[in-house]
Amino acid sequence: MLRFGPNRWWQVAALFLMSAACEAKENVEPSGAPGSSPPAPSETVLGITVLLEDSLHLVRGRRVGLITNHTGRDGSGTPTIDLLWEHPEVDLVALFSPEHGIRGAVEAGEKIDSQTDERTGLPIHSLYGESLRPTETMLEGIDILAFDIQDIGARYYTYLSTMAVSMEEAGAHRIPFLVLDRPNPIGSRAQGNILEPEFSSFVGMYPTPMRHGLTAGEFARLAVGAFGVDVDLTVVPMRHWDGSMSLEETGLPWTPPSPNIPTPESALHYPGTCLFEGTNLSVGRGTDRAFQHVGAPWLDGDALAEGLNHLGLPDTVFEGVRFTPTEPGDGKFGGIEVGGVRVMATGPDYDPTKAALAMLVHTRRASGENWAWRPAHFDRLAGTDQLRRALEAGGTYADLAAGWGEGLAEFQALAAPYRLY
Repeated sequence: MLRFGPNRWWQVAALFLMSAACEAKENVEPSGAPGSSPPAPSETVLGITVLLEDSLHLVRGRRVGLITNHTGRDGSGTPTIDLLWEHPEVDLVALFSPEHGIRGAVEAGEKIDSQTDERTGLPIHSLYGESLRPTETMLEGIDILAFDIQDIGARYYTYLSTMAVSMEEAGAHRIPFLVLDRPNPIGSRAQGNILEPEFSSFVGMYPTPMRHGLTAGEFARLAVGAFGVDVDLTVVPMRHWDGSMSLEETGLPWTPPSPNIPTPESALHYPGTCLFEGTNLSVGRGTDRAFQHVGAPWLDGDALAEGLNHLGLPDTVFEGVRFTPTEPGDGKFGGIEVGGVRVMATGPDYDPTKAALAMLVHTRRASGENWAWRPAHFDRLAGTDQLRRALEAGGTYADLAAGWGEGLAEFQALAAPYRLY
């Protein structure tokens, strides 16, 4: 049975659990108790709306810096920038931009320059350029730093890393930090392996699962309560949301958080298929199904799908496909038709991380000498080098799955005091 080594970090985490208060500093109380029945469609109220409706005291009389992008908007689609800039009792003085830019149009990994917002004239400080965290100069004249960005629920997505390092800098400069919460679009389930501390990076800072199951506000509370971030944190929670709700049940529109997460379906598969970014296979960047399928010119999609479906993964179906990636920037067959498989979720027990394990085993075997790793990047994403080494040693899906998810129960116990919904 393959085991992905003991997570020594959990001994330290247990000490945090014993000493950390269940409440991570101040929090506005959410409406509705955890486990209550989901509301009717369109009842979910985002943190930005809660702030302006009944928690304005948190920003009134303070100069506000806002970390946001195109996903920061209320339920009607009005940008948070506009809502705060136009409010007579709010003094918005600076904007901060994460990876993909303030409008979400910049491709993954591309550095972003600081600039000036055309509409408001406010400075936009880049947090994905020369610095990944707010500098002392950027924070001058700011009384409170707010965060309003839509995360997608995967460990290797840099928006929550931007939030975490910004919390660290806010704390170091004695600036309160405010999270305007919004849904985790793939729900509250935690799945996948736990990152080993020595593989911490900006695409995975903390020992969390591949699919972490937390909202940004809950993640911030966890960072303070369990991971030692020292900051005066306030979370403005949503009303009428829980982690079992689909996007349709919330009544909220989908705003693609980055160019290659075009739909909620792509977001659901991303915690698994993103691992293929560390290989030479394409995940369909530039197509309308990015991260829903993987492929290469040499692969027979129908044969792959047959073998994968034979594994009988719960609520998972694989389909042979042909597709043409349209972005040559990642060096993966831009403009060339490839063969591969599309993965589809058919029920609530779908696990994108186990689907990815199965696809890694079968596509590597079918690729033969055509297969290539981007080893450092794959290990950063996987949060370990043991997965790659196990695959190189010819591990089967059964081998890999046997020790998969080790540490999830401990993580869930660690995270439980910091959940809001």
